[in-house]
Amino acid sequence: MCNTTQLPDEICYKEVGLRIKNRRVELGIKQAKMADDLKMSNNHLSAVEHGTQKLSLDAFVRICSYLNTTPNYLLFGSIHSYNLPQNTLDKLKLCDPNYLELANELIEIMVKKKQQ
Repeated sequence: MCNTTQLPDEICYKEVGLRIKNRRVELGIKQAKMADDLKMSNNHLSAVEHGTQKLSLDAFVRICSYLNTTPNYLLFGSIHSYNLPQNTLDKLKLCDPNYLELANELIEIMVKKKQQ
């Protein structure tokens, strides 16, 4: 992977590519479909996911939108709102209200346990 002594403003393309791939797989999207939907070649998307090719700003923005994630997450792996990873937020959005209530109760139990 990349040098761990990098400054925060340096971009590690291998890590960006891995985050793109992981997010795509998490959403159950085939690489060929994503490439087709984004009007890019499958070879180019594959190279991006392996960190061997860079994206144009336009293509990067389209990927962020397509994967329903933020540029900060893809670039730096930043945690999102309320200190939750984007994939956790996305999964909660898909839950039935009863399951959201259950998830909330579970979180409350974990918080109380940590405070003890």
